[in-house]
Amino acid sequence: MNVLITGANGFVGLALWHALQARDDMQVTGSMRTATGRVPPGSKLWTGRPLASTTDWSASLEGVDCVVNAAARVHVLRERATDPLAEFRRVNVDGCLHLAHQAAQAGVRRFVQLSTVKVHGESSLPGRPFRADDAAAPQDPYSQSKLEAEVGLRALCAATGMELVIVRPPLVYGPRVGANFLRLLKAVHRRLPLPFGRVDNRRSLIYLGNLVDVLITCMTHPRAAGGTWLVADAETVSTRELIEGLARALKRRAWLLPVPVATLEALARLLGRAPEMSRLLGSLEVDTTPILRELGWQAPVRLQDGLADTAYWYRRSSTTTVARSARPLTHRDGR
Repeated sequence: MNVLITGANGFVGLALWHALQARDDMQVTGSMRTATGRVPPGSKLWTGRPLASTTDWSASLEGVDCVVNAAARVHVLRERATDPLAEFRRVNVDGCLHLAHQAAQAGVRRFVQLSTVKVHGESSLPGRPFRADDAAAPQDPYSQSKLEAEVGLRALCAATGMELVIVRPPLVYGPRVGANFLRLLKAVHRRLPLPFGRVDNRRSLIYLGNLVDVLITCMTHPRAAGGTWLVADAETVSTRELIEGLARALKRRAWLLPVPVATLEALARLLGRAPEMSRLLGSLEVDTTPILRELGWQAPVRLQDGLADTAYWYRRSSTTTVARSARPLTHRDGR
């Protein structure tokens, strides 16, 4: 199989690229906006390929059997765009559909779209995990743009005959993780007090290696075509249990304060941080029964092992950063 991965230097794209490079049955090409030094050795690479409505993908798509679209404009911690939804649509909708249109014209057989479970909303009801056929209820520009991309892709693939597979993961963690999960890692590692001792929600997560495994399944399995698959680790955890798991992996003791949930919610409203707090206090469970039943896929790595791998990367990267900052500056360092 000849595969093109967009966003190949991103968190998910790079991990998938490395996994496919190790297989004898795959010819892999990575595509990205700008070159980085993190590409697998001996890789075929296209640079200057942003996910945009003006990009010419024709040369990149020659002979390609499957496209995995891992490129996207993702959550921005400090949004500077005056119209965030327009910016998300420009990349995640217009750029995505432009790529898919050219892929269909080039004879690509299957298009795998990395979407998000957040198209269903920010929280699931207790005891009622999200299912793929649940109503859409996106609550931020990112998930709204991802939903619109899904709708456009279904129409395009129905008209052209290109197979479409949509994968909706929850929060992804693993080596090189960033954003809020990295903040939580740092807080636990520094033994900071965290006020989540009474939180008893249920959250689905997915380890990066598990997501890579399910993407490969969706690239190759005959019955994956036409499906929208919700994926996650086998275990769910509360925010409290997640922090305890991270603490074990980091060889730290979790410092959890037993603050009532109602108090946390009230403080978050006063500080204008209600959306962020809701992600830590609310539930977001995913029903993975369909992909297990139809494709025989289940997460190969347990959650605690995934957390241990993430913690190992974090400790190594933190040690390297400290060691580099402690060295005296020399001319070679750029003084």
